[in-house]
Amino acid sequence: MATAQELNSFLQSVDKRAFKRTVYQVRDEEAALDIVQDSMLKLSHHYGDKPPEELPMLFHRILANSTLDWFRRQKTRNALFTNISALEHAINADGDDFDWLQTYASSNPEYVESSAETLTERKQLLQSIEKEIQMLPARQREAFLLRYWEELDVAETAAAMGCSEGSVKTHCFRAAQTLSKALKAQGIEL
Repeated sequence: MATAQELNSFLQSVDKRAFKRTVYQVRDEEAALDIVQDSMLKLSHHYGDKPPEELPMLFHRILANSTLDWFRRQKTRNALFTNISALEHAINADGDDFDWLQTYASSNPEYVESSAETLTERKQLLQSIEKEIQMLPARQREAFLLRYWEELDVAETAAAMGCSEGSVKTHCFRAAQTLSKALKAQGIEL
């Protein structure tokens, strides 16, 4: 059994290496710091009573899984939700402040038509996704939005919903399957 001192010493010995490793993987210092801190908390909370020689293996497995979870959340979030400011910047590449009226009042008809068409397509896509999310059963919708929109981990989502972690995973999986099928039926491939 590792003592609190041994656990603390181990975590201090791996924190910088774990952070650098995670930064190289996710390419975002803030996200890497969150991932490493969450992994350290999980290790101390769930495995703090394990022998000291098992701590490195456990920590690196937790860190790898936390990093994979981060990538999954990013992939799902990026596929399903579009940030309006990203749409604005994509349309206005020269860096000026974006103005909807200026976009539609442009003297270049090709730019207006393609921009209006693109904006309309994106708006319709977002509306389709939102409609399908609203049609999900309440528990699936809640789990899905907490996990992928609010970016809570499985344990936090389970605590927020008052259910087991397995239930959260099941609800999220079923919600993703239902959304995928519904969007494919509409001809939308993400």
